[in-house]
Amino acid sequence: MSPKTTGKSKKKHNFVTMDANLKLRNRVNEEFTEYLTLHKHRKTPERFAILDHIYSTKGHFDIDSLYKSMVEMNFRVSRATLYNTIDLLLDCGLVVKHQFGGNVSTYERSYGNENHSHLICTSCGEVWEMKNDDLLTPSQLKKIRRFTVNYYSMYIYGICSKCAHAKRMELRRLEREGSKEK
Repeated sequence: MSPKTTGKSKKKHNFVTMDANLKLRNRVNEEFTEYLTLHKHRKTPERFAILDHIYSTKGHFDIDSLYKSMVEMNFRVSRATLYNTIDLLLDCGLVVKHQFGGNVSTYERSYGNENHSHLICTSCGEVWEMKNDDLLTPSQLKKIRRFTVNYYSMYIYGICSKCAHAKRMELRRLEREGSKEK
């Protein structure tokens, strides 16, 4: 029998999660402020709103989805400001850029992510994330000298089950058509 979770313990878990997220957002805010100061860039409310929005959500995004999401939150920002801010966030290491295939660049936050792999279907282009906590063991991490690992990700290319099934069905159809012609 599994123990029941009480509403009280659920609230405590949510509070801890919210507290950790708040600490993370404060940390990246401080890092971005230091970066902007060091590189003599302006500290605009739009830049910090974009950073906060990115770190308020998890997962991959492209510029269009970020723009739409911010508009839905009633925050008006130009696409030019988004592109310029993403470039700054990439340069200071707060955002990571992925090119999974196709012409659209995808981004994700670099802090607060679990180590994960990206499974990319070479047929349909769909991307899935898979946690991989044990890719590098603690003893292996200790062997990496003069280097602090913040996170890592891996790209695994292949064909998803949906595309593989569609390909098999198409081959069967073509085989049936070919045998009827003989």
